[in-house]
Amino acid sequence: MSDYHINIFYSEEDGGYIADIPDLESCSAFGESPEAALLEVEKAKGAWIEAARQGGKPIPPPRYRPVIYQVSR
Repeated sequence: MSDYHINIFYSEEDGGYIADIPDLESCSAFGESPEAALLEVEKAKGAWIEAARQGGKPIPPPRYRPVIYQVSR
């Protein structure tokens, strides 16, 4: 089963790690470490999906793939 792609990167400006899910608009989180950011974005994903369900809004399927994985064979 596929799941949403999560980007994790260090932000000099914020002084920590940012994790985001490109398929879920504005779904991101902050952490002092990559692991902390990942845990937080997993919570944010759950909240995002629950809010969409309660609001009757569509939940997009996982589609985002980084360019590195889009190489043709």
